[in-house]
Amino acid sequence: MTTTQNIKSRFPDLNFVKPIPVHGHPRYKPFNVKFDPKRIVLPKGHTKEEGRKQMLVDSVLDRDTAIPLRDGVHVYADIYRPASSGEATVPAVICWSPYGKSSISIDIAWHRSGVPKDWTSGYETFEGLDPADWCKRGYAVVNVDARGAQFSEGSFFFWGDQEAEDIYDTIDYLSKQPWCNGSVCMGGNSYLAKAQVSYASRQSHPALKALAPWEGFTDIYRQLLRRGGFAMHNTFVSKYQWGVAGNHEVEDMTQMVKTHPLFDEYWAGKYDEVEKINVPMYLLGSFSNPFHIYGSFDTYRRAGSTKKWMRVHATFEWYEMYERNSNDDLQRFYDRYCKGIMNGWETDTPSLRLSLHGFGSVPNIVERPETEFPLRRQRLQSYYLDAATRSLNLTPRDSEASIYHDAHGLAAPTSDFVLKFDDYTEIAGYTKVRLWMSCKQRDDMDVVVQLRKIDESGNMLEGVNFPCPVPASAIPDAETSKLYGPQGFLRASSSVSRDQARSSSDGQEVFYRHDREEKITPGAIVPLDITLWPTGMVFAAGEGLLLRVGGHFLSAPSAAAMKPVESEDENVGQHYIHTGGEHDSCLVLPVIAGSRP
Repeated sequence: MTTTQNIKSRFPDLNFVKPIPVHGHPRYKPFNVKFDPKRIVLPKGHTKEEGRKQMLVDSVLDRDTAIPLRDGVHVYADIYRPASSGEATVPAVICWSPYGKSSISIDIAWHRSGVPKDWTSGYETFEGLDPADWCKRGYAVVNVDARGAQFSEGSFFFWGDQEAEDIYDTIDYLSKQPWCNGSVCMGGNSYLAKAQVSYASRQSHPALKALAPWEGFTDIYRQLLRRGGFAMHNTFVSKYQWGVAGNHEVEDMTQMVKTHPLFDEYWAGKYDEVEKINVPMYLLGSFSNPFHIYGSFDTYRRAGSTKKWMRVHATFEWYEMYERNSNDDLQRFYDRYCKGIMNGWETDTPSLRLSLHGFGSVPNIVERPETEFPLRRQRLQSYYLDAATRSLNLTPRDSEASIYHDAHGLAAPTSDFVLKFDDYTEIAGYTKVRLWMSCKQRDDMDVVVQLRKIDESGNMLEGVNFPCPVPASAIPDAETSKLYGPQGFLRASSSVSRDQARSSSDGQEVFYRHDREEKITPGAIVPLDITLWPTGMVFAAGEGLLLRVGGHFLSAPSAAAMKPVESEDENVGQHYIHTGGEHDSCLVLPVIAGSRP
């Protein structure tokens, strides 16, 4: 039985959809994509189109190269390599993707995410390394269309065992090519990062020397599709799923979100046990991406590899992928493990480089060397909610009070609480909120919390994710271009699935299995502990935080095309927050400094 057959047998309700063929897909039409296996010479100075990055060395493109897999299926790759690799062999960098190796690029992003057009050649796959740059650096870039994507054969699965098996076979094939020095590595953002972590959690090949997952997931249930136990980003996932063009079938993830609402064997098959990873890793992380923040830190903290580094930058992942200093840094990592060059990487590179955001009011702290995350020097400081004054205070209030907000609807108001800092303050790590809440109209609550930085006058601040030629007010309200603040999510009935063994000993990081639910009594006041995704912020004296509590996703959509028309929660009625007396509703912040170093 093949792996595909095994997965289908294990999950008989697993649905597939017929994707739009490449020739009719709106994403591919502008590029006139065709299946066209052949070898092309790209001489030094060649440009794909005016204004693009030139090929920096004579290079060879083997287009639509068939890579055989163990079950008889073929995936296809565009392989870019220096022309000199026929004599001086080079490592191969795999960029494994569902997006089509010759279609969209960051041209789709507003202002190209700050990346000038001449920084990229147009030959890069979306969120992957640029061949024009990396052939010059002495590497082959292998853009692979995942099984079932574009012209690759077979059924497309979103990560898991089948994709890991396919990546293993691809590594094996590439490592034996006459132009390859026997070393293979992987690189890329987002899906391309998740593919790396997913593979290395499941398989191991001696030719794989290094991984560079630059922002990704480890757990698509908790980090993307059902954050806090309730449906999330369904509009995005639906468009994402239909964005896979091909000739066969695509796993119907939108249906599985509905038919498998609890974390079960199906979702466990897509969960990454990163403790099993034993390959050197260079991770990229940030506090700016709406999908990847938790996964990046989770991989860094739990990965089994003894050789792992993480750089937490202060921009956005697409900008970092093509910024020269970032690529120079990545080359030092690859060179050490794929070429065996003793270049000082292991001794010169901090295990963690951490950036903190000032949101435009004070300067960012950029890539400060650290040794762990969360930081050992953090001080967990509790601030107690007061519904009467809508404030956060160092001491709990004796008198009880409550505040409520309409729970459902994208335009529904939130319950907000203000905290001001008397002195310069830094926070970095995981924030936790304890809320005593009730709802008279329903036996459950979908709760969302967010932290927003505010200025001295109480105005909410926004960060900018990359260099822009326009003021922040002219930048679109999208999380790909602006930084807002961390969020946390919890369905009240799922709080019964709290796993103490996987929660932190200090109580700050609360882990929920989301494998069972227990409804609450309408009107009953229940405690909800919600850990927000990691954050790093800098505050001048007089600035502060706004704690927002609502019933739906609180930041801007990641892109206008992905904006839901209706809130995806299942709330009804009003949600009450109770404070004071027996109800110790509070915000617990990881404070790391009281003066700027």
